[in-house]
Amino acid sequence: MELWDAYNEHFEKIENKTLVRGEKIPEGLFHLVCDIIVKHVDETYLLMQRDYRKHYGGMWEATAGGSALKGETPFECAKRELKEETGIIASNLTEVGRVAEAHHRSIYVEYLCVTDWNKDNITLQEGETISYKWVSKDELLNMCKSELVTERMQNFIEELKKI
Repeated sequence: MELWDAYNEHFEKIENKTLVRGEKIPEGLFHLVCDIIVKHVDETYLLMQRDYRKHYGGMWEATAGGSALKGETPFECAKRELKEETGIIASNLTEVGRVAEAHHRSIYVEYLCVTDWNKDNITLQEGETISYKWVSKDELLNMCKSELVTERMQNFIEELKKI
């Protein structure tokens, strides 16, 4: 059973309130999700292809990420999710935004990871990802909606144009 801290829309943790993955999140409460875009020092970006058995199977994700576990800070969550989903170990993550989405009852904390990680040493997570590729910023910004997962991801890409 995966447990999450509960937050309000102002990113304030609600003390003595725990959310459980898979259970409906009550109105007015949110859980924390971290997304990390990985940019190599050579100016390319990492894309991960989702396992076909998952929702949006076969589509590409421009971020690693997932839900923060109970007691985890956004930074700790981002580091853990990045390592689990790509194998990349990074301590230099820059927060680039926070967005509350009432529909999903999620607060997204967005990070940029600039790394010199060996581009051939990416780990695929069983049941999560099946492939990866590195693309230029122009390629990433010009990917069509049928290739890139979710509207939230596409909004994050729009935010990347400002960086």
